[in-house]
Amino acid sequence: MANIAAEMRMIEKMISLYCRNKHESKVLCAECEQLKQYALQRLYKCPFGDDKNACSNCTVHCYKISMREKIRAVMRFSGPRMILYYPIDFVKHLIKK
Repeated sequence: MANIAAEMRMIEKMISLYCRNKHESKVLCAECEQLKQYALQRLYKCPFGDDKNACSNCTVHCYKISMREKIRAVMRFSGPRMILYYPIDFVKHLIKK
């Protein structure tokens, strides 16, 4: 479960970074909190468990289309900025991907 736990931490950081910069909020707004809970639920229920690869490379798309678009927007924004805010996590994610 270590791999899933790392993915959960990464998605929480990405959503937090997105909300902090896009919605100018120190705490997650309702929309971002909902997205975070949805993403964590999807990770928790991942059929691949700790053998999973990055979601972008996954053969099973478990997100609803509307949520997939939201998480893509978060990743497009937060991904490049992760190196500034969370450099170690960024490198680990790149290696895994």
